[in-house]
Amino acid sequence: MQKQLSSYLKKHSEALVKDVGIEAAAALCGKSKATLGRYYSDDPDHAERFMPIDVVAALETAARFPHVTAALADIRGITLSHDGTRSNAGAGGVNSDVVALSQRFAMLMAEYNQSIEDGKISINEAKRLLTETLAIQKVLIDMKLHLEDEAV
Repeated sequence: MQKQLSSYLKKHSEALVKDVGIEAAAALCGKSKATLGRYYSDDPDHAERFMPIDVVAALETAARFPHVTAALADIRGITLSHDGTRSNAGAGGVNSDVVALSQRFAMLMAEYNQSIEDGKISINEAKRLLTETLAIQKVLIDMKLHLEDEAV
């Protein structure tokens, strides 16, 4: 792994631990404070040591921001969208997801119909279409989670 990439991931690992707090992070993931420190240390002895994914998941659940996930997405050129008002364990179920999906799709089609009226889609119209597309994506993620719950 490149030194620059390694340093980038270690800085975000440190930000994650500091976001949660070192004491709370150690208790939450069952690692010692020293072990957590080694995950983001730039000491040559720890250059190849990185935070395991289960530790990242545990800490990001308690953190205010998914520091390591955002760093990994950034490395791949992916943009994440954080919506603090949503919860993956929301009320409802598959039936309410289907209703929400059909409503969002109808809104997307109405927006598209209005946008294409003059034969071209402007930048602002494209942004509104993107907003509707992202709303559909959120509904689909909730639906996927509800289906996974029912499949267990």
